[in-house]
Amino acid sequence: MVLQTRINAFVNLGKFLSQFTSNNAERLADLPENNKFYDAMLGIMQSAKIHNGWFTEENLQFTFESWSKTLTKSNLEKWLSPYKTPTTSPKIVAVVMAGNIPMVGFHDFLSILLSGHKALVKLSSNDNKLLPFLTEYLITQDPSIKDAVSFTDNQLKDYDAVIATGSDNTARYFEYYFRNKPHIIRKNRNAVAVLTGTESKAELELLANDIFRYYGLGCRNVAKLYVPENYDFKNFFEAMYSWKDIVQEVKYMNNYDYNKAIYLMSNHKTSDLLDNDFLLLKKDDSLSSPIGVLFYSYYNNISDVEATLVERKEDIQCIVSGENLSMKTIGFGETQSPKLTDYADDVDTMAFLETL
Repeated sequence: MVLQTRINAFVNLGKFLSQFTSNNAERLADLPENNKFYDAMLGIMQSAKIHNGWFTEENLQFTFESWSKTLTKSNLEKWLSPYKTPTTSPKIVAVVMAGNIPMVGFHDFLSILLSGHKALVKLSSNDNKLLPFLTEYLITQDPSIKDAVSFTDNQLKDYDAVIATGSDNTARYFEYYFRNKPHIIRKNRNAVAVLTGTESKAELELLANDIFRYYGLGCRNVAKLYVPENYDFKNFFEAMYSWKDIVQEVKYMNNYDYNKAIYLMSNHKTSDLLDNDFLLLKKDDSLSSPIGVLFYSYYNNISDVEATLVERKEDIQCIVSGENLSMKTIGFGETQSPKLTDYADDVDTMAFLETL
């Protein structure tokens, strides 16, 4: 493989995706192979939406926009600069991808191909339309990718290492099944937000994006709030109103109604349940809340929250806050736009691939 050729392939892929970031995005006239793939991509998007009701037009467009902004020559070269790429001893890396949000395993796919290894991809049945099609586009930009990527629906075999993502239950299975291979096993995680009550309306509206984007299905979605004692939720709920149109999404509202009914029938303290008719806030120590629900806990001082976050770091994907905490935080509205160096579960995928 020629690294620059492969980088250029992904740069062109980013340009290709930029055409599908909104309903009036510009169709590029000078993009290689665009005439062949543009209309076909519209069909693939429609197929993905029909296949998975959570993959709405808006969510697909947001995913494509995020990756189109990420896949630039400067971003890719800067990201790769600390690593020894490409490898002189290519290995086959099996990737077991999740399907909770569109293209959720693309970063692993990108990492493997730019490191010079080969990807054996087992797609989730919930997201099996987009990546094979985009791989076909990549092959037109760098023909060597044809021999570097394969997809399978069968049991994995003939591989040298594994990157697998799943729930806590499937992760235990993965740990056992792949115990004799170099591996990265990812479990269920969520983002949390630490609020002080001094956040502006604009910051809280950005937080609403962190909560509602992809309907809360992503591991980077905020599923838990830490708020000070006697926190007034009025401003918070007013900011959530920016996502009021989510009531039109039947699948989301069915989950919201179901979870609300379960909590009310379970005799939960009414004072612990707060509601704005499309988001239910429940006082709960857990970090992973169901669709349509956001858990919250009170704190007395920031140091207590920091101690809790350190204790539960294995269950936290990222922390959103405007406070200067002792651990790494990100700004409001940034959870679903990670940088290339924002590795899932804080495990450096490229460093792992270097060791193979």
